[in-house]
Amino acid sequence: MKDVSLQDVQAARNRIRDFIYFSPAQHSAALSQMTGQQVYLKLDNLQRTGAFKERGALNKILTLTDDEKQRGVIAASAGNHAQAVAFHATQRGIKARIVMPLMTPLVKVSSTVGYGAEVVLHGANYDEACAEALRQADAGGMTFLHPFDDPEVIAGQGTIGIELLEQVPELEAVVVPIGGGGLISGVACAIKETNPKIRVVGVQTERLPSMLRATEANRPVTIPAEATIADGIAVRRAGDVTLAHVQRYVDEIVTVDEEEIAKAILVLLEREKTLAEGAGAVGLAALLQKKTSLNGQHTAVVVGGGNIDVSLLAKIIERGLVKDYRWTRLRIHLTDRPGSLHQLTKIIANARANIVQTAYDRAYYGVNLGDTVIDFTLETRGSDHVQQLADALTAAEYRYEWIR
Repeated sequence: MKDVSLQDVQAARNRIRDFIYFSPAQHSAALSQMTGQQVYLKLDNLQRTGAFKERGALNKILTLTDDEKQRGVIAASAGNHAQAVAFHATQRGIKARIVMPLMTPLVKVSSTVGYGAEVVLHGANYDEACAEALRQADAGGMTFLHPFDDPEVIAGQGTIGIELLEQVPELEAVVVPIGGGGLISGVACAIKETNPKIRVVGVQTERLPSMLRATEANRPVTIPAEATIADGIAVRRAGDVTLAHVQRYVDEIVTVDEEEIAKAILVLLEREKTLAEGAGAVGLAALLQKKTSLNGQHTAVVVGGGNIDVSLLAKIIERGLVKDYRWTRLRIHLTDRPGSLHQLTKIIANARANIVQTAYDRAYYGVNLGDTVIDFTLETRGSDHVQQLADALTAAEYRYEWIR
């Protein structure tokens, strides 16, 4: 396959610009203070299908021949590429079939079907789904649309880079998620070919650093499968085309772990009122955790997608509240007599903590006859507030332990 040039990205921009949302690159004072950079969020989670993947998928679809369009297209994806292909192919009357891993979040499966594609669930991960899609493409004469290792797809994703150069004239760095490498390849090409001084930093999940391992080995390598909340970049093997572009244009690749990704999702939701999926939040996670070598630059962070399963989001929110001491659970021992619970809840109320849930037990936890134990889940205002509550319980001579 051929390399992607700046001219290819510019041609893609002209080809897709009337059909793709020109997403904002808004400055965030709060995130700038938290990270030590001047942060601009490129919000491609606001695209019609919720992710940047529309750019590359549409550019590829618009370059198909009439015969290819007639035979239909097939793709493999954990979700975002699937939805992009489904939407833009269906809009143009092209039959689309998507092979998705069995564990793909339901919201992404439902959306893909809703956009008009036929969905086939197959395999434990992207690689197995991809192998099945290639088999079906060969058997049925359909055109396979690769999610990242395709020059037209890369050029389409690179239009984000052109937009950033227009939106942030003082741009000094851009932080980009990496799965297979299509997004960062296109963005880095557009930016580095225009202004080589701008730094390009890639971010992967620590559990699946396939591009990082490929750069170390100087060739794509297949790494073991791992579960991650950043399912949109859960790729075990970097692309051949994308690796070449990453080696040419990308200055640095860093990794973030699951807790760091979850924290970034919560920060975006609370501070910016922006919903990001795991893969869309890794860039901010890297800045929040000071993982990069950047130091005070005007830095664009690509928030590439917002298609997160609501049950996962609920878990992330709850876990984040616990880590920030805004949800606290404690086990309190007290005598089993009338009025003892009332006296205890008065202390909690006077400390201005809110009771969310209780579990009252006489038989378990090894309590003595005549005593009981009660578990409280409480809303609190942070670690200082939790300490105030602890001091009040200690002063009242209650025996308790924190459950974390």
